[in-house]
Amino acid sequence: MTTLITKFFTGLALLCLLSACAELKEAGHSIGNTTKNVTTDIGHGSRDTVQAIGKGTKRVVKSITQDPAQPSQ
Repeated sequence: MTTLITKFFTGLALLCLLSACAELKEAGHSIGNTTKNVTTDIGHGSRDTVQAIGKGTKRVVKSITQDPAQPSQ
């Protein structure tokens, strides 16, 4: 009788641990996806900023080279 009770509680404990592992795995999956999404958004924001700066710089250089230089007196 004692071994049956021991086996029951051992099985119950293993079942609880298995359930806890599934919860940890799901939490890790969620954290990983969120981190990936945030990193992607940061990368896209950085890329867009660099492109905007590049286009602005190109416009300024183009406007300077198109206008004849005014000699200072």
